Amino acid sequence: MGQKINPIGFRLGPLYTWTSRWYADKKNYRQFLLEDVKIRKILMTKLRPAGITRVEIERSINTMEIIIYVARPGLVIGRGGTGMDDLKKYLLKTLSFNQTKKNTPKIDIKVEPVKEPNLDAYLVATNIAEQLTKRFPAKRAMNQALDKVLQAGAKGVRIILSGRIGGAEIARREKVQSGVVPLSTLREKIDFAKVPALTKSGYVGIKVWICKK
Repeated sequence: MGQKINPIGFRLGPLYTWTSRWYADKKNYRQFLLEDVKIRKILMTKLRPAGITRVEIERSINTMEIIIYVARPGLVIGRGGTGMDDLKKYLLKTLSFNQTKKNTPKIDIKVEPVKEPNLDAYLVATNIAEQLTKRFPAKRAMNQALDKVLQAGAKGVRIILSGRIGGAEIARREKVQSGVVPLSTLREKIDFAKVPALTKSGYVGIKVWICKK
C-alpha cells in the first residue's frame, strides 16, 4: 500500500516554498492564520473570472504583501489601476472587524501573470469542473484537458474523477493518464490540485497532477 501525500507539501523546501511567509508569537498566531484563510477565500471567489490560481501572503512589521497569480491580470488591475484600489478597499473593509485602526496593516497587492494556464493544475481542474456542471460528457472533458496539457509542454499528466459521474446511480472513479508522473521523485516538479464540481446528482471530485519540464 502506498502512503498518499500531497505532492506540493511533499516538495516544500527543495522545489516549492510556503504560501504564507511570516512569523508570529502565541498572541498573534491565531489571528494571522484566520486572516490568511479569510483573505484566500475572498480572493479565490471574487477573482475567479480572472483565472486566479493561488495567493501568497508575506507579513512584516505593520505591512502585508499579497501576491496574486492570475491567468488574466488585466481583469484584476482594471483601467489605470482602479481595480487594484477597489480590491484593497474591499479587503480592508472585510477584515476590519478583527482589527482596530491603530494596528491595521498596510496592504500591498501584487499581480503576477500565469504564463501558461494549461500547465497550472488548479486552472485545468476548475475548467473540467465548469464543464461537468454544464453536463458536458466527463470522458470527453478529461481527454480534451489531457491533450491541452501535453500540447503545452508537460512531461506527463494524470486526471482522476470520483463520484456520481454523468448522473450514474453508483459512484465510481474515472482515470486518464499520459506521460510520466513520478510522485516519489522529489526533484520532479509536480503541480497538484483538487476541485469539487457540483452537478445535479451531487459532488464530483476532480484531482489533477501535472509533471512539468
